[in-house]
Amino acid sequence: MTSSIFIYITDMPPKVRETVVPCGCDYTVYINSRLSKKAQEEAYLHALWHIEHNDFESEEDVQIIEARAHRREE
Repeated sequence: MTSSIFIYITDMPPKVRETVVPCGCDYTVYINSRLSKKAQEEAYLHALWHIEHNDFESEEDVQIIEARAHRREE
């Protein structure tokens, strides 16, 4: 089954880069409109990495998942 990813650029609190909302096999990614274009692209790639690695189905601690994702970005 193929997942769809819906992307919205929207105003969010300054400290929030992106949010991903899983819905069944699809995902909605909200990206902060206050970010620069480059930061928006990085936020999207970060969200995509989580989706591709099935992090939303994981029972691992969120801090471990985020640490792994941020190591990838370095």
